[in-house]
Amino acid sequence: MARMPGRVHWSPEELLVAFRLYCRTPFGRLHQRNPEIVELSGRLGRTPSALAMKACNFASLDPVQRARDIKALGNVSQADRGLWERFQRNPEEVASEAEAAYAAVTGQDAPPLETELEPPEGPSEVWRIVRTRRVQAFFRDAVLISYENRCALSEIAVPDLLNASHIIPWKVDVERRADPRNGIALNVLYDRTFDRGLITFDTSLRVVVSRRLRNADASPLHRHVLLDLDGRKLRLPKRFAPDPEALAYHREHVFSD
Repeated sequence: MARMPGRVHWSPEELLVAFRLYCRTPFGRLHQRNPEIVELSGRLGRTPSALAMKACNFASLDPVQRARDIKALGNVSQADRGLWERFQRNPEEVASEAEAAYAAVTGQDAPPLETELEPPEGPSEVWRIVRTRRVQAFFRDAVLISYENRCALSEIAVPDLLNASHIIPWKVDVERRADPRNGIALNVLYDRTFDRGLITFDTSLRVVVSRRLRNADASPLHRHVLLDLDGRKLRLPKRFAPDPEALAYHREHVFSD
């Protein structure tokens, strides 16, 4: 994409691509030498440093980063702030748009879902599946990157054993399906345990174990892996901290004591 001489304005599509880059790239790789940023900036007609700085600007709008006194590397524009605020209101919509903008620039779209067994019927079904793919891909990457690709309870760092767990379940709230504040990186066992309401987190972000687990016939592995979770503190992410309201919903409507 050729850049007009002297043009500095970022289009809405470019901002979405930069926002996606912020959400799906570890901080240590948000720099102008990152090959992905070099290639992506070329497609946008921007310099690698300009794209990296634009992505990093979103850090200054993230409460987790403000708490660490992280400063923006450039001037945060009204458009940057507007996109961030829109993401807070409707993350599902912005995530889908960001993935679509990235696909338009690179030609790379989200991979097929593991649960897709039947071919889609008609344009509306194709659109729904593509949107779902994009939202799920955005959510998973944003959550896992926020937790540095490690389980927030066990520190397991094997990608094939990690899931981005929804706090408020996927089927309950459409708008929060892509919200990384509605997610926690957990290994597959703890993801299933959390999803089934066998554990939750209290207001101090410590694990509460259900009586269903405590009263079950406990093998040594059961005691070590599950019962010993009780009271363990959740390791906070580098960005997108878990939303207290989402955790309250989980305690009230998902957790089964």
